[in-house]
Amino acid sequence: MRLAVLVFASVLSVTTLALDNGLMRTPPMGWLAWERYRCDIDCEHDPKNCISENLFIDMADRLSEDGWRELGYVYVNIDDCWSSMERDKQGRLQADPKRFPGGIQKLARYMHDRGLKLGIYGDMGTHTCGGYPGTPLDKIDIDAQTFAEWEVDMFKYDGCYSNATEQEMGYPLMSKALNATGRPIGYSCSWPAYQGGLPPKVNYTQLGEICNLWRNYGDIQDSWDSVLNIVDWFFENQEVLIPAAGPGRWNDPDMLIIGDFGLSMEQSRAQMALWAIMAAPLFMSNDLRTISSGARNILQNKMAISINQDVLGIQGRRIVKEKSGIEVFWRPLSNNASALVFFSRRTDMPYRYQTSLSKLNYTTGSYKIFDVFTDKTTVLKDSTNFVVSVNPTGAVMWYVSAPGKLNIRQFYNGGKLRGSAYDDDDEGNAIPHIFL
Repeated sequence: MRLAVLVFASVLSVTTLALDNGLMRTPPMGWLAWERYRCDIDCEHDPKNCISENLFIDMADRLSEDGWRELGYVYVNIDDCWSSMERDKQGRLQADPKRFPGGIQKLARYMHDRGLKLGIYGDMGTHTCGGYPGTPLDKIDIDAQTFAEWEVDMFKYDGCYSNATEQEMGYPLMSKALNATGRPIGYSCSWPAYQGGLPPKVNYTQLGEICNLWRNYGDIQDSWDSVLNIVDWFFENQEVLIPAAGPGRWNDPDMLIIGDFGLSMEQSRAQMALWAIMAAPLFMSNDLRTISSGARNILQNKMAISINQDVLGIQGRRIVKEKSGIEVFWRPLSNNASALVFFSRRTDMPYRYQTSLSKLNYTTGSYKIFDVFTDKTTVLKDSTNFVVSVNPTGAVMWYVSAPGKLNIRQFYNGGKLRGSAYDDDDEGNAIPHIFL
């Protein structure tokens, strides 16, 4: 067997410092306006879809009445284009009076009365990406206090029209300002996305100390190509990104577009599975008023959500990348369990992928397999060869449990990943091994 690839990675302990606000110990979940609704402010001609308090009230009603809230989808997040074009006489941001006549605080209380939380958006530049008033360095304190007085629960800080020096100062300052208000406000930073997402320009240790989550990469669009671009970047850079994530500090590959127009059902299941493996925030951007039953079933899949929300908070990794277009992803979970995703990049026909748990580096023993999307169960020995049929651009996701058998030292060793390698088997297929 020929050693094909050897990768050594230093991984921070899961006890790495996180933002000291006690929030988002599991990836946050909810609904976010941007991908689906962008900066639609034409309430005269498009009243149901424009950025207005009515849109967010509608989505809150759906979250609270259609079973979403009980599954963990509790944030209702406003993005760009919510504010007036001018600050008030006291220099404070204010909501557009025509589109948000009740104001942000009233909207926040509407959310809270229904067991939900309200998120809001700002930008470090002189203007937001959509051209609305920004929150530059001299406005950080007053805006943080304003958000707290409005009873906002989450703040996304974008970086349009700002430079690297301003970002280096502003993102930590906003973290301090939010904490100083005394109100728990989850903090989403776009900083790494504006600096290429990777060291040395991005200091993930610092990010974990000042932000609850951060956007690493560009915006998702309503297309399968966009999903693939994000997946490629995150897993090609997994050795850098995995140690950055953990309870209270999450890499954010951007919104779930399941239920929109660009993904098939197979692709929708694939996005849900891969976001769960990545321990990604689950912010839907869709129309919950008209969502199809198929998309709803994927987004409300209790096992997929449970995997995403696992309390260990360890981000998963790609462990196999086959020439056939099949890839395998693995994530260690609490209670000696794990998750596997078999993902197909093929576009021709269902592919019958053969492997065994031992080839995927599971230790000797029998394992209970639960198929996340079919609810079927089986038991496999580590040495048993099995075949998984994966549909084109689709995914099969398993929850794997075996009390006392799976050892998380496969992935971590005292908080340190020692290294990983791929061998070629006799047929030229990649077989992963983890060195401890």
